[in-house]
Amino acid sequence: MPHPHPEPAPARIAETLRAATDLLQRAGVASADVDAQLLLAHVLGVGRGELHAAAVRGDTVSAGHAGVFADLLERRAAREPLQHLTGLAPFRHLEVKVGPGVFVPRPETETVAQIAIDALSAAAGPTPVAVDLGTGSGAIALALATEVPHARVYAAENSVDAFVWAKENFRAVGAPNASIAFVDLAEAFPELDGTVSVVVSNPPYVPEGAIPRDPEVRDWDPPAALYGGADGLDVVRVISGVASRLLHAGGTLVLEHGEWQGDPIRELLTADGWRATATHQDLTLRDRATTAVRP
Repeated sequence: MPHPHPEPAPARIAETLRAATDLLQRAGVASADVDAQLLLAHVLGVGRGELHAAAVRGDTVSAGHAGVFADLLERRAAREPLQHLTGLAPFRHLEVKVGPGVFVPRPETETVAQIAIDALSAAAGPTPVAVDLGTGSGAIALALATEVPHARVYAAENSVDAFVWAKENFRAVGAPNASIAFVDLAEAFPELDGTVSVVVSNPPYVPEGAIPRDPEVRDWDPPAALYGGADGLDVVRVISGVASRLLHAGGTLVLEHGEWQGDPIRELLTADGWRATATHQDLTLRDRATTAVRP
């Protein structure tokens, strides 16, 4: 009668992380070590600091957790976005829920949000108003609402899938000074015309012929959130008109864009009558946002 094979000994966390990092590196994931840590921390229900402490102690991973981790690791190696696997994307002091159908907020957009937050904080009046056009997950709007609590923040989204995610994030954050509407961006908030201090947007700005290199972007982000026409600026042109309608004199427009688009966006905005156009860099010293002032 054959003897049953003994159960393999549980693997230590440190060893599990080393093997996972190696697998992700071979799959071409740039942040392999961080992604392995975040995935295992997610599976174990702990933070990265607690995971590190457990690894130092020599703690092991149970068979059940190891199986779940292996499945997630395989999906990440196939370049499914980390944020889809954990269901969350960090953004400034927030964590927003994300998944298929909504653009995953990027760290560079935190710089764009900071510019808008600074402008909103400096706006005159006890209750300045901000509008986020094409809010996606709601990350920028919710950052403004929670970091400038005396302001009122309105968000517009025209994608059904993204709107569902944004509604959930607005509900979860529960900022009483923030609201969201499902509306065509060109027709957003006519009741606010001439009263808004800051309009901010991270529009689709990738030219149609420029396919993103990263599979996480190319294969998973919704095309409507990526591509902005032949030169990438179709939605920027719409937002220029909407923002000039919404903003009061002296109000600020903040636009995110690609690193090579500062010059054409400044030219576009200047031709539309905007003043004081300026392009700003993100933390990697790449051009990332352009601001303009309504005359």
